[in-house]
Amino acid sequence: MRILHTMLRVGDLDRSIAFYTEVLGMRLLRRNDYPDGKFTLAFVGYQEESAGAVLELTYNWGVDKYELGSAYGHIALEVPDAYAACDEIRARGGVITREAGPMKHGSTVIAFVQDPDGYKIELIQKRAA
Repeated sequence: MRILHTMLRVGDLDRSIAFYTEVLGMRLLRRNDYPDGKFTLAFVGYQEESAGAVLELTYNWGVDKYELGSAYGHIALEVPDAYAACDEIRARGGVITREAGPMKHGSTVIAFVQDPDGYKIELIQKRAA
């Protein structure tokens, strides 16, 4: 078994695709409309779906906002340098909600970014070998 994808419901599919591709550097892997079901799915990621887990962005036609609730945590991305990643994301229009720095009670360097729908994305700096 392996994880295939994580699904996020989004209120503006084009805005979300732009964030994940232009701000976070993922690629749009595929996009399909389902007129009978009135929804569109777009898959984004850093590699092909056969090589690793990706994100499924689900747009339900006519729904432009969701309540995130208190159960959702975050998606985590490994980055070579969390400080530089924050600078790059900010320069591309992304919102940093926690600047890069050591996590509380630990030494791992982390930061948090927020996508256009309010989902949190943790940036975890790769540890030196």
